[in-house]
Amino acid sequence: MKMVSAIIKPFKLDEVREALSTIGVQGITVTEVKGFGRQKGHTELYRGAEYVVDFLPKIKIEVAVPDETVPQVIEAIETAARTGKIGDGKIFVAPLEAVIRIRTGETGQDAI
Repeated sequence: MKMVSAIIKPFKLDEVREALSTIGVQGITVTEVKGFGRQKGHTELYRGAEYVVDFLPKIKIEVAVPDETVPQVIEAIETAARTGKIGDGKIFVAPLEAVIRIRTGETGQDAI
């Protein structure tokens, strides 16, 4: 099993969720986060004063999937989240040692 985490632009969340649902992913975790990469923030004007926004709002999506599903999940996220502009985000894939469903005690892929 793998944990696939993706940092994406907030307005792409619905498209990514739809793409994951289409390939049969049943559950995702979504977190509002802030960060920057090559974008390095931007300057905004508020009531006549300029200020720098160092950390940009992003969305972090996490999904636990069986090993054989990982390529489909990556492709779905990549396709749905791409705008072609800087700041589209990143996808991280990490091994998942164990999954336990608290309600039933199921483990492994049965718990996903």
